[in-house]
Amino acid sequence: MKKLIAICFSVAFLTLGIASAQDTMKNDTMGKDTMKSDTAKKSVQVTGKISEDGKTFVGDSDSKSWTITNPAAVKGHEGHHVTLTAHANADKNEVHVVSLKMAK
Repeated sequence: MKKLIAICFSVAFLTLGIASAQDTMKNDTMGKDTMKSDTAKKSVQVTGKISEDGKTFVGDSDSKSWTITNPAAVKGHEGHHVTLTAHANADKNEVHVVSLKMAK
């Protein structure tokens, strides 16, 4: 009788181990991260002035200062009044410049 109980316990324990190893229901955080980065990376067009050092941008409409994450993209336009097409991250007050053109 003790042998039968030990065998049943072993089979139940192995079944539980196999079932938990096959659990594929993981927490899906990919969708939330993707949505957050998509809203942070939406392209916007803003007009304003690039600082003399090329590291910040001040918008005309609200005089808000933004840090340029890729200052090499604005090289040669330091101190100029431009229209940027950029990915804006409002949480960090940063812009990643995609393209720019001289403002009218």
